[in-house]
Amino acid sequence: MAMTSVSNERPPIIRTERGLTIAGTRITLYDVMDYVTAQYPPKFIQGLFDLTEEQINAALTYIEAHYTEVEAEYQQVLQEAEELQQYYEEQNRDRVARSAAKPPKPGTEAAWEKLRAAKAKRESKV
Repeated sequence: MAMTSVSNERPPIIRTERGLTIAGTRITLYDVMDYVTAQYPPKFIQGLFDLTEEQINAALTYIEAHYTEVEAEYQQVLQEAEELQQYYEEQNRDRVARSAAKPPKPGTEAAWEKLRAAKAKRESKV
């Protein structure tokens, strides 16, 4: 008698509160899209996020099969990230300016001078 098996496997790509996510990870497809958009090879992306071959293949296959949906959500994520960055830059502008205006702590002058010299050398090469 042949037994039929019922698969209880989770789908490889799931929707969580963070968006479309590779099952069993905290890595979203939008994280992967940053590197797909920049045309990094799949093996690089796989190693960067410590994914299995099955996970990276599932992510890339899903992106390809649902490109319009994933791209629209990815653009939304990029927009929200840009808005957050602007918000925090505005919120912290005064704090950054005050911090930059402070003199170096005693005993760190030599380290700061070394950094300034390295920066000047780097800028002179450009």
